[in-house]
Amino acid sequence: MPEHRFGLSADQLRELARHALDTASRLGATAAEADIGLGHGLDVSVRLGEVETLEYARDRGMAITVWQGQRRGHASTSDISEAAIVETVGAALAIARHTGEDPFTGLPEADTLAWSPADLDLCHPWSLESEAAIELACSMEAAAMAVDPRIDNSDGASVSTHVNRFVYANSLGFFGGYDSSRHSLYCSVIAGEDDTMQRDDWYTVARSADALEVAVAVGRRAGERTVARLGARKIATCEVPVLFEAPIAASLIGHWAGAVSGGSLYRRSSFLLDSVGQSVWAPCVTIEEVPDLPRALGSAPFDSEGVLPQRRMMVDAGVQQGYFLSTYSARKLGLRTTGNAGGPHNLLVRPGQAGFDDLLREMGRGLLVTELMGQGVNLVTGDYSRGASGFWVEGGRIAYPVEEITIAGNLRDIFRGIRAVGSDVLVRGGRQCGSILVDRMTVAGN
Repeated sequence: MPEHRFGLSADQLRELARHALDTASRLGATAAEADIGLGHGLDVSVRLGEVETLEYARDRGMAITVWQGQRRGHASTSDISEAAIVETVGAALAIARHTGEDPFTGLPEADTLAWSPADLDLCHPWSLESEAAIELACSMEAAAMAVDPRIDNSDGASVSTHVNRFVYANSLGFFGGYDSSRHSLYCSVIAGEDDTMQRDDWYTVARSADALEVAVAVGRRAGERTVARLGARKIATCEVPVLFEAPIAASLIGHWAGAVSGGSLYRRSSFLLDSVGQSVWAPCVTIEEVPDLPRALGSAPFDSEGVLPQRRMMVDAGVQQGYFLSTYSARKLGLRTTGNAGGPHNLLVRPGQAGFDDLLREMGRGLLVTELMGQGVNLVTGDYSRGASGFWVEGGRIAYPVEEITIAGNLRDIFRGIRAVGSDVLVRGGRQCGSILVDRMTVAGN
């Protein structure tokens, strides 16, 4: 990685972090941690062949947390000069003096830290100039609009490439950091027929540009999905099997992860309290956390506290095996950190044998959901109610598109009622799973 693209080397960032920790100690902190980051990137969006936005981003910042005994203070700054760092440390200490004591706060135990972090191959810069990015976005949009003459408008196509460098250090002597990259292509178009219009989109995201889907394929997929929604109709309220398409099936994994994360657990605000050892999912569901997967978007050699995360089975044949805990939440629960400060890492749902078409045939008659809307998920009770659109399925085949419906149930019943997980795994982020077939949900329509 050429240092001039960041302006500061990793060693220079470490020296600034050391300066912040030394300043905190000199000013009276009993413990401290510092996080310093740099980033740069390019974002381009076009609409109907014309450039709408062209943005170059260059960011830098530092966050410092200090402790005076069991009192904690936190401050941040976008100015990482030595003078600004001293001022920011002073602000954090002033905050600490005015906070109450908390017996659970503090740095992680030294034996949990990633003293020898692995290189997970997370940084792959994309040498993309603005003219090439514009051309790529235009080709993507053109491919989408060429799918069908009824596609006569566009929400736009965009290309994004970003690279970041950060260093984390604490007063236990831990210094660690790494570079990372994230690139994406996105396209959304609009089709019209009679007096109705429909839109849909498609996108791809990866650490490395060579792992992205081809731009014209992204555009073509966006166009095909949009045209398929024309002629959407409402359906009568019913209780039927529901198939969550792979791009949105991962949202179910996200709701579960939120319910078994430390903050929800120690606040007693989760429907999955005391769930370890319990059958939370159907037996066909197995979920593994794999934080050290090379090049993966959810990978990290250590969490935001410097703790080493471990590969572990989170759900084994439907049975809950553990929680996602930071140092603080673990102490509140009388447990040990799991290296999840900042959230879960790669969650891999073991795919089944059935492909997407196999799942349609197994469902027979029911609803295929391809888009969810709204935020009607209550992690305290597990109640689930979200606006949706997709396709009605008859005889194991897609019959027609549907819209203006709501799907509802309780996450306990949804998780345990999963009939199959598909083999059509879509890799877009830190949650990877195929389509998910649920045996029965309420579909509210006319």
